[in-house]
Amino acid sequence: MNLFQLRAFDAVAREGSFTRAASRLFISQPAVTGHIKALEEHYQITLLRRTARRVELTEEGIRLAAITRAMFGLAEEAQAMLEANRQLLTGRLEVAADGPHRVMPMLAKLRARYPGVTVNLRLGNAQETLAALLSEHADVAVMTEVEPRKGLHLQSLGDSRICALLPSSHPWAREPWALQISALNQQIMVLREPSSITRRTFDQACSEAQVQPRVLLELDSREAVTEAVAAELGIGIVSSVEISHDPRVVARPMAGPGLANRHMIGCLERRRELRLIQAFLSLATTA
Repeated sequence: MNLFQLRAFDAVAREGSFTRAASRLFISQPAVTGHIKALEEHYQITLLRRTARRVELTEEGIRLAAITRAMFGLAEEAQAMLEANRQLLTGRLEVAADGPHRVMPMLAKLRARYPGVTVNLRLGNAQETLAALLSEHADVAVMTEVEPRKGLHLQSLGDSRICALLPSSHPWAREPWALQISALNQQIMVLREPSSITRRTFDQACSEAQVQPRVLLELDSREAVTEAVAAELGIGIVSSVEISHDPRVVARPMAGPGLANRHMIGCLERRRELRLIQAFLSLATTA
């Protein structure tokens, strides 16, 4: 079956004219006539009646026109969908992040500029976020302290500082100066699990400063740490980009080496040129 012939017939059936059909298909009128003639001769069927004023469909032509209209209508829908996606009018972006605070402003900018794009956001720890990106379960990922590797494109989102999280009633809560890391020696603390990036950075800084806090409670979420600190179970730590406006707790800046984390956005290098990923990367630089 010759699709060019069917396309020519469909155009004539829709337009009721060889001239308008030729214009619709951007080909010459003789080419349209030749396609339909070849179609009729091959299948030994009459599909059109040519009169002085217009072209009319035979009974067989009406039946075939119903089929070609549906067939090429779907093709036009597919083209419209692909074109809309190319122009970022529609599409779907899979995003992974190791926390909500950095990624949410980026998603807000994406929604404002491309309201037709659907985003699926998966939140997890640093290892889960990187794994989602490398396994292509995510198109882009917002991550902390990721080492460069072959095939991975990374761009900086800036740094954050580790802060001490104190109950609002704590004597240090209202002090104007930055809290020295040495002040936490032998202090009772409630911290995230050891695999947490913030925890790992803090532990390394404590080791280098020869500070030994008394970690009496380990928790698996930022929210749980906040609740524990609010309940006066100990001092917590939090990234400066994750400070909540909870009146029960106070975040104090800390002074000392090694208390910073690098935040990045990444994608697979070979997928970097995809338009939707490009758009998100460009918006991320201004988030």
